[in-house]
Amino acid sequence: MAQAMLSRMAGLRILGKSPLGAYLRLNEWIWKRLPPSLTALRPITLYGHLMHSLVRLQAGRQMYLGTLFLRNRAELELIRRLSGKAGHPMKIAVLGSSNGAEVYSISWAVRSAQPDLKLILQAVDISAKVLKFAQEGVYAPGVSELVNEPVLERMTAKEMEEMFDREGDDFRVKPWIAKGIDWRLGDAGDPGTVEALGPQHIVVANRFLCHMRPAEAERCLRNIARSVAPGGYLFVSGIDLDVRTKVATELGWKPVPDLLEQIHDGDQTLRVSWPYKYWGLEPIDRRRRDWKVRYASVFQLGEGSDQVSVPR
Repeated sequence: MAQAMLSRMAGLRILGKSPLGAYLRLNEWIWKRLPPSLTALRPITLYGHLMHSLVRLQAGRQMYLGTLFLRNRAELELIRRLSGKAGHPMKIAVLGSSNGAEVYSISWAVRSAQPDLKLILQAVDISAKVLKFAQEGVYAPGVSELVNEPVLERMTAKEMEEMFDREGDDFRVKPWIAKGIDWRLGDAGDPGTVEALGPQHIVVANRFLCHMRPAEAERCLRNIARSVAPGGYLFVSGIDLDVRTKVATELGWKPVPDLLEQIHDGDQTLRVSWPYKYWGLEPIDRRRRDWKVRYASVFQLGEGSDQVSVPR
């Protein structure tokens, strides 16, 4: 009933225009000016949930082709830890690989910690243009042509030196990080893409499902899960939490408690955008009975122990 009422509000038109749009813009202006001590209060947070529900119904969702290096350090740390538990070789697939920043960040995190580990890293994106850009591995300081913010801005000078070779004004990913990455053109929602990948120790599907409508995101997420080997791990942040919670609960996914809160709060691009952007990520509410499932971004799937193996 509540969902139906919100849908009617989102569809309301006066003289051909939506009053909801103006209402939400005013709310965004006000919310940005409220102090954190006030927005943390439960009544204000509850209003934020209502506002975010309306935003998600009203917003025109669109895909973005870029992301940042070292965007969520807690995610990378957990991947680094899990990489020590898998057999050799270790298989990781990054879906929605975008401009390559996340793929190279993962390769750097794993290979710098375990230089002797044989890593089979596959990167999949639906855009041939962005895949070509990512495969070249060359990044400019300042604003990237694929994302409207500097992709290198979250890196320290030491990390830049470890990860890149300088080429004039640009930065090229070092060969030991880029070596052996298999760049693939494919749709994460296509069963054929999953079959071509084969079973993986870790599947990363971050920050693109939120740009789909809930029904489409749910179908895509269920398809993506098929690529995770029994006992393997799925990283899936940047998705409507209602969708992720529903699928995880129905399929019996086991939330990984390690670094749960740090990962949830680790990408400030998502956190600071709530509740006035559809991709915004709500604060953790431990009063919810399902909070560990709802706010986990990493899950272990299927039967198996923490020591997973896949066909070589």
